[in-house]
Amino acid sequence: MSEQHAYRATIDWRLGEGESFVGNRYSRRHQWHFDGGVSVPASAAPGVVPVPLSDPAAVDPEEAFVAALSSCHMLFFLAYAAKQGHAVRRYLDEAVGVMGRNPQGRIAMLTVTLRPRVEWDGAAPSADAIEALHERAHHACYIANSVTTDVRIEPAPPARA
Repeated sequence: MSEQHAYRATIDWRLGEGESFVGNRYSRRHQWHFDGGVSVPASAAPGVVPVPLSDPAAVDPEEAFVAALSSCHMLFFLAYAAKQGHAVRRYLDEAVGVMGRNPQGRIAMLTVTLRPRVEWDGAAPSADAIEALHERAHHACYIANSVTTDVRIEPAPPARA
């Protein structure tokens, strides 16, 4: 990609009726609006801000970070698999991010582990070919290239039709 592209999101939070902002008794629920028209309910993570000031049913930034890494990796993996003639039927990743203190003592996402499970339509590529697809996808992923988090790929063994 030689040219620059801009990506936009609008984040909309409003103080609720009867809430105390200065007293730190306000809801962290808000909306993410994306240029395609999708709106996503968002909130602080309940592990960071207790319920009812957070909303466990909403997406929190930490979950979104993990999902963005996983989605980016998957999209490149699928593109490379298709270019090589490998038919993928399903790609499922139960990715996990771990927060903790980094070497500078700041709270950060320390690791994100992607655990992709791929179902192939027909014969699966060799284990070496699958590993190479994941390695290529990892190095191409814009999101992984943009963060200092240790992103690990632990693919499940190939699933067959």
